[in-house]
Amino acid sequence: MLGKWLKPLIAVAIILGLTAAGAVYWAKRVRETPRLIMTDPPKQLAIGDRVYKEQCARCHGGNLEGQLNWQTPLPNGRLLAPPHDDSGHTWHHPDSYLFGITKYGMVPPYAPAGYQSDMPAFEDVLSDEEIVDVLVFIKARWTEDNLEHQRRVTKASDGPAGGS
Repeated sequence: MLGKWLKPLIAVAIILGLTAAGAVYWAKRVRETPRLIMTDPPKQLAIGDRVYKEQCARCHGGNLEGQLNWQTPLPNGRLLAPPHDDSGHTWHHPDSYLFGITKYGMVPPYAPAGYQSDMPAFEDVLSDEEIVDVLVFIKARWTEDNLEHQRRVTKASDGPAGGS
């Protein structure tokens, strides 16, 4: 009788093991998010400005304004690059999310499985420090109200030691 159920049980065990391994892998990625704090403001802002202009401005705009009609899906269902200034939604997200989509792109857990986006992953292009500097640069352009909102969102997301 056990022989009849052995193969399905092994298959279920393998699926559960892979699912658990995937969850641990993604959770580790989120936990590894560096703190987006200003440790050397003049240096970080200068590096962030330079890297933003080199890597981000072509889509998100030189003044963080995003692409025109960014909220309207294209015929293929994709969205244009959103603004990173106060008119966009970047400040609605916690630091771990902002870091994650910059480093890994729009993949789980930062987007639904199968989500199609033109947002590239910068994991092989930028160091963690450069990503942090770009995000510090972007955050320095927000109003104090939006920055405070984003701090609360980050703290709630990351726990008591959270963030920015």
